[in-house]
Amino acid sequence: MLTYALERGVLVLTLEDEGGEESGPRARDVLATRIGDLVHVHSPMPVVIILGGDAAETVISAVLHAHRLCSRLGVLMSVATPSAAARRALVAEAAVPGARLVVHARADIAIATAVTAAV
Repeated sequence: MLTYALERGVLVLTLEDEGGEESGPRARDVLATRIGDLVHVHSPMPVVIILGGDAAETVISAVLHAHRLCSRLGVLMSVATPSAAARRALVAEAAVPGARLVVHARADIAIATAVTAAV
């Protein structure tokens, strides 16, 4: 499930992995499209994506797609997740030249950092 809010000039997207949801390429594409639409609407506002718990491969793939989109648009994007495994997977797979994906363990730190960087 994807929810969003605007916090101090930052677009905050929260992705909750609900076990019964569809997975696979179609689910990834749908999620990536929804994230992309929100990024486009609120551009150039910085984006923080919050992942709850252990993120499925579908979610990680959609987040990486969003990172590539944000890089092309020049939009600052970071991710927050308490899952060390998800943080490692995101950092290892985020290979966008010139734009490193910043991954935080805590959402409040990610949002505060985005606010500071946007000023």
